Amino acid sequence: MVSLWGSKNGEERAKGDDTEHDGGDDREHTRHSGGPEPDERTRLLPPRNDGFLDPDDPAVSPYNLWSVRALRYLCVLFFIITFLWWVLLLVSIFVSPPMMHSRGSGFFDFSYTTLTLGNLLVAILFFSTPSKAMEWGSLVVVVFLLIDVIIIAAVERIRVEEGWVGIASVVWATLMALYNVLTDRVVAWGKKEEEERLTGRKETRRTLREWCAVLTASVIMVVMIVVVILLTATLILRSRDAGLAPPGQRYYVDGDKYQLHVACVGNVTYNDKGKRNPTILLEGGENPVEDTFDDWVYNAYNNGTIDRYCYYDRPGFAWSDNAPSPHSAGMTSDALSEALVRAGEQSPWILVSAGIGGIYSRIFSSRHVKEISGIMLIDALHEDLLYKVAKPGRGFLLWARGIISPLGYDRLFGAIAKGRKPEDRVYGRSAYQGGKYIKAKLQENLVANSLTKTEVSQARNIQSDRTPLVIVSSGINVRKDNEWEQKQRDLTKVTENLVSWDIVNAAPHEVWKTLEGRQILEKRLGELVKG
Repeated sequence: MVSLWGSKNGEERAKGDDTEHDGGDDREHTRHSGGPEPDERTRLLPPRNDGFLDPDDPAVSPYNLWSVRALRYLCVLFFIITFLWWVLLLVSIFVSPPMMHSRGSGFFDFSYTTLTLGNLLVAILFFSTPSKAMEWGSLVVVVFLLIDVIIIAAVERIRVEEGWVGIASVVWATLMALYNVLTDRVVAWGKKEEEERLTGRKETRRTLREWCAVLTASVIMVVMIVVVILLTATLILRSRDAGLAPPGQRYYVDGDKYQLHVACVGNVTYNDKGKRNPTILLEGGENPVEDTFDDWVYNAYNNGTIDRYCYYDRPGFAWSDNAPSPHSAGMTSDALSEALVRAGEQSPWILVSAGIGGIYSRIFSSRHVKEISGIMLIDALHEDLLYKVAKPGRGFLLWARGIISPLGYDRLFGAIAKGRKPEDRVYGRSAYQGGKYIKAKLQENLVANSLTKTEVSQARNIQSDRTPLVIVSSGINVRKDNEWEQKQRDLTKVTENLVSWDIVNAAPHEVWKTLEGRQILEKRLGELVKG
């Protein structure tokens, strides 16, 4: 069949229509007489009189080759596998499947998988229209992905945070990018082979449809190159931040699933009766505790108001890992209890917290009733206002910010244009831009008005009435929001042993940012220490 259709000598061409008629009879005879079976080079349409097909004939296609068809089938299979992995990673942001918890944010592996999906989708849509732009663009993507693999493998902290899920995602992205380079070259070869075989020459023209396909694919590839460059630059920033040593130690908690960072300043002291003096245990507010209490608490320590204080980073904050999802305030309190035991720290404690940290401190206090010597709540959030934290719109924005956080456009701009340092990104003014922080806030949002509210409501019933309590409120918030003022007043009833309730007139939510606020906070803290 191939020999009859594949070529015609001069004598056959001279015979004209009669020859074509005879050729038809011969082909019919070959088919019925057990001739060669059709293969990947079998033509789909009869040739022209000169033995070649028109270049625009649909039969002139690289899909005639089984190798090209096999590569496309594999591409579709890889796309399906990647899509299923993508869905699993999306679900794991909200509910961590067994063995798939990422101690990092989980947004990086999702980003790499999304990039892989886009890469494979472009390959499938424009499979039969190879171009140099696509081939070189894919090679650029491969190079940067290989750099990412090297960074993740070389930097221990990043390797630990990403875990096997993140490593598998970036390796898979690299392999799929390499596969796309391979398929593009094979399809280009197959297209050339079929054009030379069926039309007598390699086609140098492109139809308008092909030019549109090449242009669209090239634009998409440029976007992918920009994305992978941003991913690499963000990884480089993360590797630099990983060199910032924590002031304390990290301790495994929750069955060694993740680590909490705990640090203490000062020495243990004893009173005249030989009893251990209380240690101040700090709980940050909306931001990492290092950024919240660093100045005024350290000054109180230097002034001799307190002898010793400890602080920790909630999961996802500063040097602590992210916890599995879902994660409530009560789970954080239990993790803190475990970390303090592993650190060898002992009670009694005076709990000092601000903002939403008051929720965490109150739960911790109710679970360690006999170990708490006092509570200080600084413009703390009331449990009845947790619905604001749990707003669906806020949760969606946090999720959207988390998805694009691996691009690091804000962190990169801060580092390049504003000179932001690792301290700023780990626990300082740029910490809110990090994926771990965003993931922690998203976890907080998802259970604030359900699990967390139930836990803090139970804590109120368990809390000892004799525990000394100090409330310090923002005068600005109290004056502008009647509901806030009412809830601050209700917090004074958390225990029946209210030491004081101070409203700092000119102070914002971060009361310690004013001189009067710092003075009152240090004074009240000293009173709690003295008992």
